[in-house]
Amino acid sequence: MPKLKLDAIASSQNVALLLSDEEVKDIGDTCLKEYRSDKFSRAEWEDRYAEAMKMALQVMEEKTFPWAGASNVKFPLITIAAMQFHARAYPATIPSSEVVGCRVIGEDLDGQKQARADRIAEHMSYQRMEEDTQWEESHDKLLLAMSILGCAFKKTYYDSIKEVQVSELVLPKDLVVDYYAKSLDTASRITHVLYMSPNTLWERQKSGMYLETSERRETPEQSGPIESVTNDVSGLKQPATDPDTPYKILEQHRFLDLDQDGYAEPYIVVFREDTGEVLRIVARFYKENIRYDQDIQLQKIIPESFFTKFTFIPSPDGGFYDLGFGLLLGGLSASIDSLINQLIDAGTMSNTAGGFLGKGVKIRGGDYSFRPNEWKRTDSTGDDLSKNIFPLPVREPNQALLQLLTLLIDFGTKIGMATDPMIGVSPGQNTPAETSRNTIAQGEKVFNSIYKRTYRAMREEFRKCYRLNYFYPPLSGKYEYGTSNGKGGVAYVQDYYDTDKGVVPSADPFITSDETKVQQAMQLRQMSTTMPGYNRFAVEKRVLSAMKIEGTDELLPNPKGPNAVPPPPNPKVQLEQMKMQNLAQERKYKQMKALLDLQEVARLNDGKLAKLHAEAAHLMAQAGGVEVEQKLQAIELQIQHEKNQKDGMLSLIDLIKETQNGNSNGMGGMAGNGGNENSPPMDAQQNQG
Repeated sequence: MPKLKLDAIASSQNVALLLSDEEVKDIGDTCLKEYRSDKFSRAEWEDRYAEAMKMALQVMEEKTFPWAGASNVKFPLITIAAMQFHARAYPATIPSSEVVGCRVIGEDLDGQKQARADRIAEHMSYQRMEEDTQWEESHDKLLLAMSILGCAFKKTYYDSIKEVQVSELVLPKDLVVDYYAKSLDTASRITHVLYMSPNTLWERQKSGMYLETSERRETPEQSGPIESVTNDVSGLKQPATDPDTPYKILEQHRFLDLDQDGYAEPYIVVFREDTGEVLRIVARFYKENIRYDQDIQLQKIIPESFFTKFTFIPSPDGGFYDLGFGLLLGGLSASIDSLINQLIDAGTMSNTAGGFLGKGVKIRGGDYSFRPNEWKRTDSTGDDLSKNIFPLPVREPNQALLQLLTLLIDFGTKIGMATDPMIGVSPGQNTPAETSRNTIAQGEKVFNSIYKRTYRAMREEFRKCYRLNYFYPPLSGKYEYGTSNGKGGVAYVQDYYDTDKGVVPSADPFITSDETKVQQAMQLRQMSTTMPGYNRFAVEKRVLSAMKIEGTDELLPNPKGPNAVPPPPNPKVQLEQMKMQNLAQERKYKQMKALLDLQEVARLNDGKLAKLHAEAAHLMAQAGGVEVEQKLQAIELQIQHEKNQKDGMLSLIDLIKETQNGNSNGMGGMAGNGGNENSPPMDAQQNQG
């Protein structure tokens, strides 16, 4: 067979079509053999997994010791711890619909990086919460599963049928890794166990995605401990194989040397678990992942990772599967169950204990039981009965066992952070509120480390989604989506260019309670009012977000947006405006007073002119003479003077009226004279005098 080329392998939809039937069969046999080897290597872990699930789900089992039907109480220690963690982690990791954040790397002088980061964050949040309809539900189940089992996984890929990104939950029982794996990045093999209906398998074969396979079904493997627990919890039993039984399909992420160059390339091999028949082989790398040296020789191939591990508490020995409440509290929970059942059994024996009957007791054979107010007849005397009936020496439940039980439950609740204040029980009437808050805050610090690990895993998941947006862009060159304000948004293909490292998706690693968030927001608001330089819009938005008030865009529109509310006037400016208005009113009053004075002077001037005209007429009526002529000339000069003064006053009156009509701020150019003691009205009065 000719040697395969890396470019042909990377672009092929099914590399198995490029291989011979014998090569494909050998690959299937190898994959199946190594899968069974990996599964066998974790057999003891599966037993612990099953026991943890039994205790968490409180599976009731039949007991025959110390007698058939003995007490079999399951104390819900693991259940309470898991529920407490889940109740805190769920709203903390998904506080709102904006689950994806972006960090800007490097300088951003023109704000272009921040604008790109905002577009990416909004678009990817829409993809998680709206397009991938099961994402939030999967995250919900993941938090509960990893708290009990120690870890859980998310598988992120592009669904070519639905044309959306998908991040689905994968439980640890369905993800088998090789024995030497310490992490997903270093694992040589990762096998995902899938259950596929016959119809789905048929559709993928007809579409050319899968190879044709035989219709025969081999006898399935016997159920392991995990499957047995699942059946006990659900109350179901796996039926015999029928035509509708799903196929067990294995998707193995591994390395193979198909181009025969001595270097194994990363692939995904899909095959049946019962027959080992290969359905599909596809490259687990893109052309961009191939690295060459200066001589254009293959240097390395970077594999694509589709799985993200969510860790509860890392395993101290560095193992792949981590610690959860199922293992941390498993032994303690078993001891608590034993103590409770011993106390109950001791109480049962104390209340219903039997004994020995001597030969002197003359009663019929068989077992006797008594009900209240019941008396039974016997042929023996009372003295014979007292001598021949010997009750078992049974004691009441031991107080030491009760104290030990209380001690174990107390330590168990501390490990599981299910103490009274943490589950909402009042610590006491005399406990100060600040003391209770500090106690709860100190207790939540234990969970904060787990939250940060969860956010670290979410960051890795979001970065896988970021790469999928780069490799599967829309034909239009832009992503159109709906935003929380209902106005819609857009992100561009260029925003997801893999070569641009200026913006990277992330998640918020700072976890606080709702009350703490509100307190921090209020303190931030108080600081912003006392110190300059704060962005008041961002501060107020942070306060509304901490209080979980909906419709923040409507209540607090962006001051730079189209719906911006005009800012209130500056109080100092308002005070200055009031002073100017008072000054203008005062000037206006002085102008009115000056105008009235001028009008009064003009009226008096008219009277003087009338009097002078009368005197001149009287003199003209008399006989002429030098003296009369001189008097007439004097009167005419005085009349001319009064007329000139009157014309000046009328001009000044007109000027004042024009100034009042044309200038709303006072007298304008005359304002300086309006408040002066040497004003024109006074000058006129002095001249008149």
